[in-house]
Formats: sequence, C-alpha cells, structure tokens
Amino acid sequence: MKRVSAMSDKPSVLFVCVHNAGRSQMAAAYLTHLAGDRVEVRSAGSAPANTVNPAVVTALLEEGIDISAEAPKVLTTEAIQASDYVITMGCGDACEFFPGKTYLDWVLEDPAGQGVEHVRPIRDEIKQRIIGLISEIDAKTATT
Repeated sequence: MKRVSAMSDKPSVLFVCVHNAGRSQMAAAYLTHLAGDRVEVRSAGSAPANTVNPAVVTALLEEGIDISAEAPKVLTTEAIQASDYVITMGCGDACEFFPGKTYLDWVLEDPAGQGVEHVRPIRDEIKQRIIGLISEIDAKTATT
C-alpha cells in the first residue's frame, strides 16, 4: 500500500461526515480502540457541529470507549492528502479526490437529534464495518 502520510508509515484512515459529531466520531473511536496504534486515525466534517452528539458519547461509553473530550473538526485538503483511506458517511461530494487513495462511502443513518436507543444500532453497524476495515487494512499491509 502506498503511504503518503508525512507523519507516519502506518496506514491512515480519515472518516468524514457532515457534522463530525456522530458517525465519523464513532468510526474513528472504534478504529482507534480496536486497531490500537497500528493505524493512524482522523475524523472531520464538511460542516462541523460545535460539540459531539451526547447520545453518541453515551452509546460509546456503553462499549467502554470515552470520546467525551473529542471535538468536531473541519475537513481539510491536508487531512485528505495525508490519508490512505477516505471513508465518507453522508457528506456527498465534500471530499476532494486524490489518485492512489481508497475511497469508501458508508451509507449509515444519521444519529443527529436521536436518543441513545436510536444510536445503538448505528453504533453496532459501524463497529462491524470497522472490524471488516481492519481485516482489509491488515491484509494490504501484510502484502507490502
């Protein structure tokens, strides 16, 4: 796998959703939690909210993952350029395209304005997708 990150030779993943307050925060937290330091993880939003969705924070705490200190971040060209994988979640064409990167679009329900009982199934789907992503990254890393 071609690594373009200037900071690391580890594979890197950028998760992008509109507000960077729900789906992308959950995905980044799961990847960090499950892959440890094997993968460089970023998340950002095309129109970031002021805070992370409290129901998302609660749903992840149920899994033993604390993201209460996280804050939504704005999507930058630099973040895209520094990532091997760019995974979008409902932000349409907000991401610039750079050759040599793996782009994935995960269609997931938006947890905005929902209670924790509505967020749990979204959280669980994201976790399963992250487990699959880790397997894909590990397989590509093993062949380079």
